Amino acid sequence: MTRRRLGVILFVIILGCIASLYWAMSHVHLYTSSEVIQVEQPTINDELARSTVEGSSARRLQLIQQQLMARGSLQQIIDEYGIYDNLVALKPSEKINLLRQAVTINGVAAAREGFADDGTISVLTITAQMEEAQLARDVAHEFAEQTRALMAAQRRDQTAQTLAFFQNQEQVVLDNIAALEAELETYRRENDLSVEGGVEFRLSEVAQLNEAILGLDRDIISVQLARSQIDRSARASTVEREERAIDTQLKTLTEQRALLDQRRTALRETIQGSPEVQRALADFDRRMEQLRTQLETIAARRNDAQVGFNLEVGAQGERLTTIEEAQVPDYPITMSKKKRAIMGAMASAILAFIIAWLLELRRPVIRSARQMQRETGVMPVVSIPELAPKYQSSKWRAMREKRRAAGQAGRAARLARHS
Repeated sequence: MTRRRLGVILFVIILGCIASLYWAMSHVHLYTSSEVIQVEQPTINDELARSTVEGSSARRLQLIQQQLMARGSLQQIIDEYGIYDNLVALKPSEKINLLRQAVTINGVAAAREGFADDGTISVLTITAQMEEAQLARDVAHEFAEQTRALMAAQRRDQTAQTLAFFQNQEQVVLDNIAALEAELETYRRENDLSVEGGVEFRLSEVAQLNEAILGLDRDIISVQLARSQIDRSARASTVEREERAIDTQLKTLTEQRALLDQRRTALRETIQGSPEVQRALADFDRRMEQLRTQLETIAARRNDAQVGFNLEVGAQGERLTTIEEAQVPDYPITMSKKKRAIMGAMASAILAFIIAWLLELRRPVIRSARQMQRETGVMPVVSIPELAPKYQSSKWRAMREKRRAAGQAGRAARLARHS
């Protein structure tokens, strides 16, 4: 079969070797470079100074990875480092997809404490595959730098927003307290309650007025009794003088009693609305107490937010540190061109023999006595090889054609005579 199909086999092998050389020479080597980042825990225990950044490190790093793989971020890196500038036919979206496939970010979970998984990442590996060794190192390092910067900025922004929120809430509560105090002052002024606890003060004043009026009544009775005890046997001028003094004293006591009674009547009129005033004052006190309790709670949370913000500003919280910086790779990760050419040549040889075998199957001819016995079960008596000359000239072919024509003509003549 090899001798019969030697031309086909050599043609396929030569054509395959040429295609293998072209395939090997057109292939571009790929270089890979990785940078390893460690996720360090806060330097201060959470029990002493708790950070306000919530969520696991795995979730935060996932959000950062989504930001890094966004179209704008990838386009900026492509423009900065001139990635895929040699591929002029590629569109910007295709370059972005190629860069997404060329850069991988893998995280290693930290060891569990007990049976619960808190989603903490201990090591983050950023790997870049590029056609140039230096470019692979630069891209991996750039992604690592952006990851560290985004992580720090994300934590600072979160703590700053938390602190600003509680500061705003505290200011709102303070404004509400000031507005309530102004409303209470207006209500006191409208109801003549300038003194704290005015209703109680007026009730005590009424009691004092009652005691004073009672004392004046006793004095009036005493004066009237003294008037009845005047000695009428004395001189008329003396009796008149004593009566005049008693009348003056009685008039004074009466006027004082009338003044005190008028004051008591006015106080009683103002105290008649005391239940409504008491309810209004109680409502003011209740609202003020609620605002003060709310202010204390917000102030405590604002202090915690301030501590968390100070931790992040001072780089005392969770942070990313490089433990293995990206290096320029020494060798490509793809197969060498020599190996590719050898593999292509071997594949071409195998394909050539397969094609030759398929051609043999298309023309199943018995070519030997052993094949005859194997295929039909009959052992041939004589095996005559083909005696065709290796080289036949045009003159010999013409002579063979004349003999064949003469033989056919003789057969035709014999047939005519018999008929």
